[in-house]
Amino acid sequence: MSDSASSPFHVAIVGGGPAGLMAAETLAAAGLRVDVFDAMPSVGRKFLLAGRGGLNITHSEPLAAFAGRYGDRRPQIEPMLAAFGPDALRAWVEGLGVSTFVGSSGRVFPAEMKAAPLLRAWLVRLREAGVHFHPRHRWTGWAADGSLQFTTPAGPITHRADATLLALGGGSWAKLGSDGAWVPLLTAAGLAVAPLQPANCGFVVASPRGEAPTGWSQHLASRFAGQPLKSITLRLADDSAPARPGEAMLSADGLEGSLVYALSATIRERIARDGHATLRVDLAPGRSLERVQAEVAHPRGARSLASHLQSRVGIAGVKMALLRECLDAAALADPARLAAAIKALSVTLVAPRPIDEAISTAGGLRFEELDEHLMVRSHPGLFCAGEMLDWEAPTGGYLLTACFASGRWAAQGVLAWRAGCGREDTY
Repeated sequence: MSDSASSPFHVAIVGGGPAGLMAAETLAAAGLRVDVFDAMPSVGRKFLLAGRGGLNITHSEPLAAFAGRYGDRRPQIEPMLAAFGPDALRAWVEGLGVSTFVGSSGRVFPAEMKAAPLLRAWLVRLREAGVHFHPRHRWTGWAADGSLQFTTPAGPITHRADATLLALGGGSWAKLGSDGAWVPLLTAAGLAVAPLQPANCGFVVASPRGEAPTGWSQHLASRFAGQPLKSITLRLADDSAPARPGEAMLSADGLEGSLVYALSATIRERIARDGHATLRVDLAPGRSLERVQAEVAHPRGARSLASHLQSRVGIAGVKMALLRECLDAAALADPARLAAAIKALSVTLVAPRPIDEAISTAGGLRFEELDEHLMVRSHPGLFCAGEMLDWEAPTGGYLLTACFASGRWAAQGVLAWRAGCGREDTY
């Protein structure tokens, strides 16, 4: 508990990502004393990384469709979005002096595309509101009296507050502080945590040529790894859902990119169930199968197959290389089989890439451990928010939006709990 009953209600926030910082802003605005602890030398490191290629803050699609991106966890996430959703987040960003725009895909970005100007303005606001930051403080659990324990450059310390809000992130990008080290601490406290798994990640292919159990041939990997497969659609072979349009990218041993990320949860589940997941890749989605069949069967004379497919079907470069990788000579020579492959090329995935390479993680503290305010039922005064909770979402602004929304929601839960129970000793 705080040192004095007359002092402001004191909240310790562990984790300086979007969820933790949004919680800090909400609580400081209510007049509470707020201390933010983070293991890294500065806060918001993964947030800054997310902005390197253009910070996708949120998405402009209707809220009902937006909420559907959270799959089985929609019932838990949707109320948070109703309270602080895409429009509110965009207005909040602009309130920090950072203008935004909607891209052609419906994704929302800051005008400068970068995270750094937004984070700088936000930290100025938080410091002016009285938020105290404690970098290089790694949380290691609780002391016998319920106080928080940290390791610091100066040695171990303890810290006691009226309430604690954990926003410790998932388990990807450990070098930026999101390392999942909190999992054994919560399980030791008797809390159920779903295993952390890679989400929005690349996958390893079963070798089409059999040169090794997995991965592309050395020829394909050396020449085409890192190249995009543009203007394609993807679907799972055993899924009735419509194929998704977009692009993917060949990695050294498989596939990654936005289309793969959008299907990553289902791919991961199929691999866990069956040991593999087979994709159907349409390399010419603007053409019907009948049209492709006619074009492929058109006499090509002295032209090479590659020249013929480029001129008749628009297949060239990495698409042509992928066909050669996945089809044998007999299939390439058979117009009907070749056309069928162009419209539905089978690519079998057998494993996700390592969790530390993933954009985000699935799994985390189960919602069943939490009340409707994100307070741990068995530990009054302990709240959790952000990616450490058991939910996942595709890229496109959905991850960040839910992190912001859950941080705000948990902070409001702190305020409601404080109003309802007074200044009692807390966990």
